[in-house]
Amino acid sequence: MNSEQQRPTILIVDDSPEYAMILIETLCDEFATLIATGGERALALAGAEPAPDLILLDVMMPGMSGYEVCARLKDDARTVHIPVIFMSALDAEEDEQRGLDLGAVDYITKPFRPALVKTRISNQLDLKRHRDQLEEMVQERTREVMLTQDAAIYGLGMLAEFRDTETGAHIRRTQSYVGLLARHLKGKPRFAGFFDENTINMLKKSAPLHDIGKVGIVDRILHKPGPLTASEFNEIKQHTQFGRSVVDRIEAAMHDRSASAFLRFAKEVTYTHHERWDGTGYHGLAREQIPVSGRLMALADIYDALTSRRAYKPAFAHEEALRIISEGDGRTRPEHFDPDVLQAFLEINEQFKSISIQLRD
Repeated sequence: MNSEQQRPTILIVDDSPEYAMILIETLCDEFATLIATGGERALALAGAEPAPDLILLDVMMPGMSGYEVCARLKDDARTVHIPVIFMSALDAEEDEQRGLDLGAVDYITKPFRPALVKTRISNQLDLKRHRDQLEEMVQERTREVMLTQDAAIYGLGMLAEFRDTETGAHIRRTQSYVGLLARHLKGKPRFAGFFDENTINMLKKSAPLHDIGKVGIVDRILHKPGPLTASEFNEIKQHTQFGRSVVDRIEAAMHDRSASAFLRFAKEVTYTHHERWDGTGYHGLAREQIPVSGRLMALADIYDALTSRRAYKPAFAHEEALRIISEGDGRTRPEHFDPDVLQAFLEINEQFKSISIQLRD
């Protein structure tokens, strides 16, 4: 219903003035009415705001038939949920079946009894009201579940942050950087069809878990202010394996298979965010062997490491980080990154700078 203070609105679509007037007289004491004498006008009124609560639709009209109008209503996201009741002189069983197959909720033959029309309209509006209330309850419950899930994911990511206190807002920044890169790459031919809204959402949700494996690294190595020895570096590299193992255990404990897409991205990003395009990363994966999630996080992680203070270095200015990533400094080189991901970063680097300032430690 449009509003509790308003009467339900019924859109009457009929090219016969006689039947239209009968319907108006029948409904005027309980309902507001709109009139359309043709299909195009009916579609325009149905798609306008506020939308009618129900449509009474004649089948036989000049130009566009009622069947075609109904089909177009059900193909439009704005009107698909409006109940349609066909009213027609066609009384064959196949005519009624065709109307119901197109998505109508009822089919009334002419000539009709006014009291029957009012009763069927009221019944359908009651059903719609109950469906809407149920849908609102489901949506609210879904929102609550998603908020709980997001809080749990963020909390898991914070475990690594508490172990490595100098990272500060690292997980929030890298999450934002990954989202920026994904949205920018969405329109690039090479990634056509990959970055839909659900994928971008899953990538952003999985990003906070990328360093969760650091909970398995001892403090003397994790917080060491100087260069790591070869054996210490080998141990620090294990945080990617620890992280993937944690997500594997979470997946094994979950009974909801709908989380599988998110957990797939989480496993990818925890294990591969230190891989390099040229194959010189932690596990030697190269080029397309590295999942897209790992490629995005690799650049986001490096940028944040450069622009943040660490035990072994001060924070670099954005401009210096941009120069190092694009030109190299001996330790970081442009060949480490997927060329398209690197180009995306260069094109939107000012947005990276804004986030690094807004979410600085």
